[in-house]
This record gives sequence, C-alpha cells and structure tokens, in this order.
Amino acid sequence: MESFWEHLHNITDAKTIISQGGFYLVLIVVFAETGLFFGFFLPGDYLLFMAGLFCATGVLDVSVYVLVSSLIIAGILGNYMGYWFGYRAGPMLFKRDDSLFFKKRYVVAAEHFYEKYGGMALILGRFFPIIRTFAPIFAGVVKVKFGKFTLYNIIGSLAWVVTLTLTGYFLGKRYPELKNYLQYIVLGLITVTTIPLLLTFFRKGFASKDEEHA
Repeated sequence: MESFWEHLHNITDAKTIISQGGFYLVLIVVFAETGLFFGFFLPGDYLLFMAGLFCATGVLDVSVYVLVSSLIIAGILGNYMGYWFGYRAGPMLFKRDDSLFFKKRYVVAAEHFYEKYGGMALILGRFFPIIRTFAPIFAGVVKVKFGKFTLYNIIGSLAWVVTLTLTGYFLGKRYPELKNYLQYIVLGLITVTTIPLLLTFFRKGFASKDEEHA
C-alpha cells in the first residue's frame, strides 16, 4: 500500500499525472492549481509544457487544439473559483492558522505581488508558482471589479497556456527525443520560474529591514 507521501508525489509529478491520469486529470490539476488555495503545490508550468510535449509525441491521445482550448478554459474557471473564494472568505484568510495545505505567507506574497503590479498581477502571476494560486484569491479579497477581473483572467490564461503548452508541443514535434530528458526539462522550468519569485522575496525582505533601521 502506498504511503501518503507516495500518493502526494504522484499528484505533484507531471509525468505521472499525464501517463496515469490522462487528459481529464490534467484539466483537473490546472483548475485546482489556479483557484483552490490547497493547490499551490501542484505542477502547473511544467505540466502544461509536458502536456504539449506528450501530445506531440502521441503519449497524450488528444488533438493539440482540444488540449489548448480545454486548458485555457480550466485556467479561467480555476481563477473564477479562487476569486469567489477570496470574495467570500475575505480577511479570515489572514487569520487562518497555517497547515499542510495552507500557508498564510503565500497570501501575503500574493498581496505584495498585487500591490506591485496591480491588475497585471493576474496575468504575470500565472507564470509564477504559488502566486498563480493566490493572486485570484487576493483579488477576491480586495473585491476587484468582476469585469476587470474577467479581462485579466482570460488574457492570463491564454498567455500562460498557449506559451507553455505550444512550446512543449512544437519542441516535441521537432525533437521527439526530448521525452527522454524530462528530468532536466522539469529542473530547468522550476529554476526559471522560481528564481524571479525568490528575488522578489529577498528584495522585499531587505526593503523591510532598511525601513526598520531608518
């Protein structure tokens, strides 16, 4: 019998999600990571990339048009769910105790990101782990106008899904042997998407210290 951590690894590993869960599980994971506060640990960026790659190489048996359009819709619906949750939960999120599936600091990080970029955070945040989960939730907390949120939501989902999924798809068509080097691809994607977020946190931390000493 698999342990809890083995199950957790299976739902956070993009290759396992695609090969064992197939097309519909990919959609569920994208929906959860873009709108449910406990979905922050799911593999968004490289799941999209690998879904495109596996679609190109025949591992994922679905047309690229259906794949991309369905992923865009899943990303839009996920953000709507996050917005609704933030709108209803409001300030209670900042009072909630930390748990395995909720970290208050992630809501605060989304708040800082939103303060810096405004509504564009809902587009740019799609490309950053954790932020893409909590940015729509925070937008609901501060009650961003629904029409404005909808515009950023659609643009963000389009940009995120099309960029990563089609990059994986066209690279898979041109270099099908890439599927043999998935661990390096995943490591590269994690590095590229995480470093800017870490730099933002460090800058925020240094700025806070400077204010304290001022």
